Amino acid sequence: MNKETLISIVIPVYNEEQNLKKVLDGIFYHINNLKDINFEIIVVDDGSIDNTWNIISDYQNRILKGIRFSRNFGKESAIAAGLHYSRGDAVIVIDGDGQHPAELIPEMIKIWREKKVDIVECVKIYRGNEPFFYKIGSIIFYSLLKFSSGLDIKNSSDFKLISKKVVDAYKQFNESLIFYRGIISDIGFTKFQIPFSVKERIADRTKWSFWARVKYAINIATSYSSLPINLITYMGILTLIISIIGIVHTFYKKIEGSAVSGFTTVIILILFLGSLLMISIGIIGIYIAKIFIEVKHRPRYIIKESLNFKKE
Repeated sequence: MNKETLISIVIPVYNEEQNLKKVLDGIFYHINNLKDINFEIIVVDDGSIDNTWNIISDYQNRILKGIRFSRNFGKESAIAAGLHYSRGDAVIVIDGDGQHPAELIPEMIKIWREKKVDIVECVKIYRGNEPFFYKIGSIIFYSLLKFSSGLDIKNSSDFKLISKKVVDAYKQFNESLIFYRGIISDIGFTKFQIPFSVKERIADRTKWSFWARVKYAINIATSYSSLPINLITYMGILTLIISIIGIVHTFYKKIEGSAVSGFTTVIILILFLGSLLMISIGIIGIYIAKIFIEVKHRPRYIIKESLNFKKE
């Protein structure tokens, strides 16, 4: 490596007016001592409705760049934009709420340079003061995702350093509903892991509501596995087996002369089968909706304005 090495740091943010300045101060504090490396910091404002963009615009540093979306497109789109406009030999993605420790940045760069790996991944060993049910939900979700798709991202995070080769490979994934963490985990290349503990947010509360997490989980599960739609077949087979057993049992009772009125049973079966059908239609609908979104080829994001990018 030489003095021309450039590291890009991408920070996706949404309504982080209370956290962003301190996060930027922390990052600059830890990179200022790395004299043999040049940096660019790209903050992607994902359509914030608070004072986030003004903080980016007013922050006095020549290496800080800003991208502002026209509306909220989601964190995955913000990461995609940051990677697309990055110019570095390697790119570090870090959250803008202070939960990713900026003090690990020099270590990540050192490992990348000395071990010649393409991905330096920070792995959670402590998830912070996360509500109990969120932790249980995460364990169940990541276990099912690994079972259904082989994708093991338990305790993984978006806090990674990836080489330019990995960035270029990531850019080849053209789907609209992209999942950065999953793609980087599944893309191959040499990796090295660093354990870290998730910090408390500097201020404010997380923007991730319960239903936002559920929607995110469904999106990931249906993007990386066909198991949900295959479950319809399995449920159909199970229902058929149960039906055959019920038919045999009914005929046996009829022959025995002890058959009873089955009105209640019929109602229960109708409700049971109706529920299965509605769930099945819902699962199929999710996959059809994804196809519908993909075939339209709409942009992942729309940039309203940018800061400190040279016009080419």
